[in-house]
Amino acid sequence: MNSFQQPSFDTVTEALQWLNQEGFTENFNLDENCIRYNNNTQTMSPEEFKIEYLFRFEGDTDPGDEDIVYGIISDIYNIKGVLTSAFGIYADAVSAEMIRKLSTH
Repeated sequence: MNSFQQPSFDTVTEALQWLNQEGFTENFNLDENCIRYNNNTQTMSPEEFKIEYLFRFEGDTDPGDEDIVYGIISDIYNIKGVLTSAFGIYADAVSAEMIRKLSTH
């Protein structure tokens, strides 16, 4: 049984640095119903990746101002990377399927 404990961080930057050291080096961008990578030239649909890590950071002044950092793995494409999302801003532009995928961890 894997007893690995996900570390916790105070800032988005610390989480990104740790993920980078763990080999999550690709930068992913959220699109309506996919994740884009490789300078937005390639895409992955929700069933082609899994969320390995999720770090949540609430805004200092406004709890609704929330940043989420995802550590994402795709076995199909053999890549590991990060996706940062400020929820609320993008929620309208993202498909229900994508929101479901990103909220189940």
